[in-house]
Amino acid sequence: MRDNENDRVDGSRRTWLIATSVTGGVGGVAAAVPFVVSFAPSERARAAGAPVEADIGNLEPGSMMTVAWRGKPVWILNRTDRMMADVLKAVPQLADPDSAHPFSMPLPDYCRNEYRSRAEHKNILVAVAVCTHLGCTPTPRFQEGPQPDLPDDWPGGFLCPCHGSTYDLAGRVFRNKPAPQNLDIPRFMFTSPTQITIGRDEQGEA
Repeated sequence: MRDNENDRVDGSRRTWLIATSVTGGVGGVAAAVPFVVSFAPSERARAAGAPVEADIGNLEPGSMMTVAWRGKPVWILNRTDRMMADVLKAVPQLADPDSAHPFSMPLPDYCRNEYRSRAEHKNILVAVAVCTHLGCTPTPRFQEGPQPDLPDDWPGGFLCPCHGSTYDLAGRVFRNKPAPQNLDIPRFMFTSPTQITIGRDEQGEA
């Protein structure tokens, strides 16, 4: 009689162990599914590399706006005639006036000119706002002349607050500064007189 009771107990225990194991296995699979799915790129991550549209219809001469592209700030500067003259004025002081040594991306062919802009919109500068020294974001210092942390003959441009590198109004670095190269110019195109696409041009996406 005792043997029968033991058999029933052992049978019940086996049933419980099997049920527990199955439940644990299902739980393990259920827990693993979200973990595996997390390796898939999110919509936000996919969008981070996509071209960016910018409306410059309200960007007045002398004003600048910043948009995000691939996780980096990109400046869009509408330069005045005076600022365009300052670009030419700065040339003798620059380390690489012709942008012969690009930083992290090749200079688009349509920006191989003194203004580093498209000929049909030469007043518009589009530049990646990342200092080529250690990656800080320079600040605009458009006013000409002597001022704190800048030379007395300052022609206008950008100052990196981290280590003092300076760039002209075309994003070209001045000589004898920590930054070794000019700011990057991304591929971009005008889809209308007031609409810019950054990260894509006539050749396709960057």
